Amino acid sequence: MNEQPRRHPGKQGGKPYRRPKKDPVRILAFEALRAVDERDAYANLVLPPLLRRAREKGGFDDRDAALATELVYGTLRRQGTYDAVISACVDRPLREVDPPVLDVLSLGAHQLLGTRIPSHAAVSASVELARVVLGDGRAKFVNAVLRKIAGNDLDGWLELVAPPYDEDPEDHLSVVHSHPRWVVSALWDALGGGRAGIEELLEADNERPEVTLVARPGRIGAGELLDGLGERALPGRWSPYAVRLTEGGEPGALDAVREGRAGVQDEGSQLVALALAHAPVEGRDERWLDGCAGPGGKAALLAGIAAERGAALLAAEKQPHRAGLVAQALAGNPGPYQVIAADGTRPPWRPGSFDRVLVDVPCTGLGALRRRPEARWRRRPDDLAGFAPLQRSLLENALDAARVGGVVGYATCSPHLAETRAVVDDVLAHRGGAELIDARPLLPGVPALGDGPDIQLWPHVHGTDAMYLALLRRTD
Repeated sequence: MNEQPRRHPGKQGGKPYRRPKKDPVRILAFEALRAVDERDAYANLVLPPLLRRAREKGGFDDRDAALATELVYGTLRRQGTYDAVISACVDRPLREVDPPVLDVLSLGAHQLLGTRIPSHAAVSASVELARVVLGDGRAKFVNAVLRKIAGNDLDGWLELVAPPYDEDPEDHLSVVHSHPRWVVSALWDALGGGRAGIEELLEADNERPEVTLVARPGRIGAGELLDGLGERALPGRWSPYAVRLTEGGEPGALDAVREGRAGVQDEGSQLVALALAHAPVEGRDERWLDGCAGPGGKAALLAGIAAERGAALLAAEKQPHRAGLVAQALAGNPGPYQVIAADGTRPPWRPGSFDRVLVDVPCTGLGALRRRPEARWRRRPDDLAGFAPLQRSLLENALDAARVGGVVGYATCSPHLAETRAVVDDVLAHRGGAELIDARPLLPGVPALGDGPDIQLWPHVHGTDAMYLALLRRTD
C-alpha cells in the first residue's frame, strides 16, 4: 500500500509538511545572542565554549566557526542600525517584538546588509532558523520582515532611517555607526575635532580587532614567539613585546600561550604597563604594586619587567576568582611576586610601601567596544555616577601606597572624560601631595598621544583599545 505524504498537523490538503533544516552555524549564533540578551553574558566568554562543543560533536570546521563568529559579533556591533531598519519594517514598537524573534531578525538583517551572503540565501536560512527555534507561525512573520529588508542595501536603508547629519549630527552618527547617542556624544567630547575623526573612531569600533599576543619577559622573547608562529604573525606596532596574529583560530591553543610564556593582551594595555615601568623614580626601585590586577595581563608584563630589574610585584585583586586568574597569568614568572585577594579601597599594605603603583580602575569599558560590542547597549549615562566614587578612592589609595618620589599610574579602558581627566584633576585638587608627569616621552615612536601630560590611545589612530593613562609622582 502506498504511504500518503505527511502533511502539516491540523491541515486538510495543501503541500506536504517539510521539517525545517537545522543549520548548526546559525543555531549556534542564535544561542550566543540569546545568552547575551537573557543572562547579560559577554559574547567573548559565551562563544568559545559553544564553538568548542560544536567541534567536539563533529562536522563543524574552521569555516563554520568563522561564519558563526561573524554572525554573532557583526549582529551585536550593528544592533542599533539593524533595530532602526527592522523598526521601519514592522507594524509595532520593537519592545513589543519577542526578544527571540528580534534576535532572528537581527541575524537575518546582518546577513542581508552586512555580509556577502546572497539575499535569497540569507532570507531562506533565517526563515529555516526561525522554524527551528520559534516555530512555523512566527517564521512567517520573520519571512515577511526580511523580504522587506531585502528590498534595499545598507546605504539605501540608512538614507531612509537615519536623520540628516545637518539636522542632528549625533543622532545621524548614532544610527549610521550603531552607537547609542550618549556614547557618540561622550566619545566626540573626548576626541575633539570635527566629523571625520569621530566617524573614523565609530567605524573602528565596528571592526573586528586583531588578536595581539604579549611575549612575557623572562619567559619568551618577541622574536622567538614570532619565529614560532611564522607567517601567521607580525611584530607589534608599538610595544616591543607585542606580536599580532594574522590568521584566525583559537590563540589559547598556541603552545606559548597554553604554557603561559605568552598571553593575549591588547597592545594598548601593554603600553600602559610599559609607560609605568619606564617612568623615572627617585631612589630605590624594588617594590611594585598592581592594585587592580584582574585578570592579570598587565600584572604579568609588569612582573616580568620587575624581575629583570631585581624588583618584586604585589598583584592585588578584590574578587577571589579574578585573583585566581592573576595567579595563573603570573605562574612561571622568573622573579619574586605575590598575588593576594584584597580591596584597593581598603588596602592591607602600609602607606608609602611601593615605588611603582598601577591602578587600572573599573570603568564603563567604552574603550573596548571592538571586543565587547554588547557593552555599548548595556551601559547607561547613570553608570558613570556609580563608578566615580570607586575610581577616586582607588586613585587616592594608590597615591597613599606610593612612597615619596614613587610613581602612580591611573589607567582606564575608557576615554570618557568623566572617567579620565575629571578623576585625576579632582583627586589632585582635593588631596594634593602629587604632581602629574608627562607620560608621552615614555612611549617613543607612538604618535598622537594627545596634548599631555596624560596619554589617550584610540582604535582608529593606534589600532588599540582606547586606553587612558595618567602618571603621578608622590611629592610629600
